[in-house]
Order: sequence, then C-alpha cells, then structure tokens
Amino acid sequence: MGLRRDQLAMRVAQELKDGYYVNLGIGIPTLVANYVPDDIEVMLQSENGLLGMGEFPSEENVDPDLINAGKQTVTAVMGASFFSSADSFAMIRGGHVDLTVLGAFEVDQNGSIASWMVPGKLVKGMGGAMDLVAGARDIIVTMTHANKKGESKVLKECTLPLTGVGCIKKVVSDLAYMEIHDGKFHLFERAPGISVEEIISKTEGDLIVPEYVPEMKLGSIMR
Repeated sequence: MGLRRDQLAMRVAQELKDGYYVNLGIGIPTLVANYVPDDIEVMLQSENGLLGMGEFPSEENVDPDLINAGKQTVTAVMGASFFSSADSFAMIRGGHVDLTVLGAFEVDQNGSIASWMVPGKLVKGMGGAMDLVAGARDIIVTMTHANKKGESKVLKECTLPLTGVGCIKKVVSDLAYMEIHDGKFHLFERAPGISVEEIISKTEGDLIVPEYVPEMKLGSIMR
C-alpha cells in the first residue's frame, strides 16, 4: 500500500523553500498548505485571486466567501492580498511563481504532462495548468503511480492530450519520489514499505535505479 493523500502532501511540502511563492493545483496539491514546515515562510497563490493562502479552516473559522480555485474554503495569512483572476494569471505568466504543485493523469520520461482531460469524459475546463507549466520556475507533479486498473501512469510517452511538453522535473507518487533527467526517470526515494521491485513493475517509462534507494522520511514535518 502506497502513501495516503495527506502523506503525499507531506512529502511534497519538503520541497518548499523559504521565501517561495507557490501555486497549489486542485486535489492532492491543495493539502500541501497544511504541511508547510514551521521553519520557513512561503506565500501560497490561488488562480482565483488570492496571495497568502493559509491552511484549511476548522469548522469554527470557515468563511464561505474565502475560497481557492477549487471552490474549497480556505484561510488567509497575515499580509494576504486579494485581486482579480486576470492579475493572478499575469503573475503566473510573468514568471513570478517559484513553484507549482499539480496533479496529473500521466507523466512521461520526456517531462511531458497530461492533466486536464480524458477523451469521452466530462471536462469542466483546463483551469490554469497550461499557464502554470509554462510560467512557473519549478513544477512538482503528485499523483498515484498507477490508475485504478493497475496500469502505469509513469510512461515512455503520454497517451492523453497534453498540458505541457518537456516541463516536468520532479514526481512524487504514492510509491516513489523521482526526477526526470536526460529522457529517463531516476528513482531517489521509495514510500515506506514499498519495494523497489514494485516501483519497477508499475513504471512503464525508462527508470534508472541506484544501488540503494532510501525510504521517504515523513514524520519530521507532521504536526
């Protein structure tokens, strides 16, 4: 059994750096706001016009008018600002976002990502992902390693309509932390209790495996 959704968010949060401006995509990425390490400060940005997004609210401090791009209620930190979505996308397209965290249907060994539609299924819209993969300085994809049928989502080449080409460098799946270099996935960490053999079996793309693959450390940032 791989990482839970909250554990994926914990691992991704380890990639945050002090002073970063960070955009969190819809789904698992939004949970990263709950696990920002205590010893750093980051500003979380939402495409609908919020800079300074905080953790998800408790029942006592829910404000139904304060939402993120996924229409979830959120909190705002001291110094937060509110603006139009046009200004928000100007920030993204202008290269002012240091890191974005996105979910995905597929990622391939060339760094391409498919995250916005499955042909034949209802599509609400592509959202801001295409702008984010083009404008953000760094991108992390977090997702399950395989789909519900057990088929790999870590591919030689994406099969679904692309969100971006050659833009992904880091992948945090429920089984592993990988980076993409020179047209190959490189395995750096495995989820607790997950064997290297399982990761290999569920990775269709070319995977470089070092002699020793450490387990992820999650506890140090749990609150």
